[in-house]
Amino acid sequence: MARLHLHLLSDSTGETLEMIAKAALAQFDDPDVTRHFWPMVRSKQHLDRIMEEFKANPGLVLFTLANPEVRARLEERCRALGLPHVAALDVVTHALEDRLGQEAHARTGARHVMDEAYFNRVDAIQFTIAHDDGVGWDNWEAADIVLAGVSRTSKTPTSIYLANRGFKVANIPLVVESPPPPSLFELRHPLVVGLTTAPKRLIQIRRNRLLALNEKTETSYVDEEKVEKEVAFARRMFADNGWPVIDVTRRSIEETAAAVIKLHQEREARERPPRVGPKPI
Repeated sequence: MARLHLHLLSDSTGETLEMIAKAALAQFDDPDVTRHFWPMVRSKQHLDRIMEEFKANPGLVLFTLANPEVRARLEERCRALGLPHVAALDVVTHALEDRLGQEAHARTGARHVMDEAYFNRVDAIQFTIAHDDGVGWDNWEAADIVLAGVSRTSKTPTSIYLANRGFKVANIPLVVESPPPPSLFELRHPLVVGLTTAPKRLIQIRRNRLLALNEKTETSYVDEEKVEKEVAFARRMFADNGWPVIDVTRRSIEETAAAVIKLHQEREARERPPRVGPKPI
């Protein structure tokens, strides 16, 4: 398999390009790709300096450039060098223009404007960090989502991922010997979601964790009978309280978070008051 040099060029942070490239490359089996990252390219002079690197490592160029002059220069230089180049957002933007009936604005870094949504996301991250691992239970009613599950069911990373999507999240480990605070069963505003996993997979994850900490790997923490009882204890609690359950055994953090968001959206849709107005003719 030939090596591909993939150049990601953006006039902003390049985060969008990185996500697009990562998602696309995931569709291939172990591609031999060297990524070259070029953020904050906002002038023709800056672009001209980068073109020397393109010559040295020819490959595919993915770009997001709002400035029409810089974009035109890039396309001209790529054609001269015989480099394939793709404007990563053009197809989606054109489709939206067609359906919305208006022309898109060429706004550099528009995704990172510090608007109300940005500050809400910051608040969500701060809340989530302050309410990790059962901390701050007396303030859980202010959360959007509460994740519950036994140790090592990806509660914390899933919480942080959701916080980056703007959700205030608290999480609590369920321990047989230490029941959760009664407030967990009295929550009204937050969506409580149970996370579970296969006991054998859980034992494997816990063993790896103990090895990483240079601790003994033969403890009750990884005892098969005890782990099975832990998982059963958590499942009974989820069922008794009618909480939705997500099995994270074969899910990535992103997939688990997507399932949680879907549950949250479905709950909001059920609780949203019906629209009042004239019936369509």
